[in-house]
Amino acid sequence: MRILLVEDDLKIAKFIEKGFSSSGFAVDHATTGTKGFEMAFDEPYDTMVVDIMLPQLDGISLIKKIRKRENNTPVIILSARDRVDDRVNGLQAGADDYLTKPFAFSELLARVHALIRRAGNITDPVNLSYADLNVDILKRQVKRGSKIIELQPLEFSLLEYLLRNKERVVSKTMIMEHVWNYSFDPMTNVVEARICRLRDKIDKGYDPKLIHTIRGAGYVLKV
Repeated sequence: MRILLVEDDLKIAKFIEKGFSSSGFAVDHATTGTKGFEMAFDEPYDTMVVDIMLPQLDGISLIKKIRKRENNTPVIILSARDRVDDRVNGLQAGADDYLTKPFAFSELLARVHALIRRAGNITDPVNLSYADLNVDILKRQVKRGSKIIELQPLEFSLLEYLLRNKERVVSKTMIMEHVWNYSFDPMTNVVEARICRLRDKIDKGYDPKLIHTIRGAGYVLKV
């Protein structure tokens, strides 16, 4: 999952980035509203986290501008402003949620999962399953049948992305954009290498095989 964070306070931004990264998210960071607006159309983000008090373009104006451009990415506002009128203005501008500072990261993470669930019509955003494969996103636990499988952070993020797109082919570019924090490089084989490792852990010794390569198109999780 990929998040755009628009926050000019570098201390807060570092705290949020660290939390999301350790939870398996790829995070892009903008320090101004203008840059945040530009970046909002660069990648297919799953969620945007936006401060209100931003230089160049405030958060409310930023949200209004992206909504006018028909960008429907879920947005959660972070703000020190806690009056009812402030929250109402944020939601009326097009935000999907509003969280006041100071905040617990666990609450921000739970709210982001809820936004992703609603945007994707996912019944349960933190417990994903397919066939006999089960993943608990919050506990970071993977099971195939009754056996617990240990995954590295990037392997976990890759499996989560495949699960959220089960039975749909995802290209190498799509995987790079959502799982890694850098743009697609057609010369790299990092995706193939990670898919190979993940397949060894998820499919080796199990039936049916779940991770499939679609030649010339990408990868798919299917029976």
